Amino acid sequence: MERGGYIYIVSNYERTTLYIGVTANLSERIFDHESGKGSEFTTKYKCKYLIYFEGFQNIEEAIAREKVLKKWNREWKLNLIRKSNPEFKSLNEQVYQDRL
Repeated sequence: MERGGYIYIVSNYERTTLYIGVTANLSERIFDHESGKGSEFTTKYKCKYLIYFEGFQNIEEAIAREKVLKKWNREWKLNLIRKSNPEFKSLNEQVYQDRL
């Protein structure tokens, strides 16, 4: 059975640092970031606000997309985020609501 996956971008409060990750459970992973249980990088730079995500049918597609996005320059990433979240609002609560 294939598992779906997500790529996501979290940022700090000032939106000066971006982190791209991949997960099979988005709400759980964002909760980890908020709780300081994310990666060393996200904990150090306080990246706990979800500002962008994409869902995929299987985790392999998500991993492939993550690899592509990590090679993009910052401006391309910001433009991608602006398309669906022009104000760079935190989407954490939206992801938690989708859990219910």
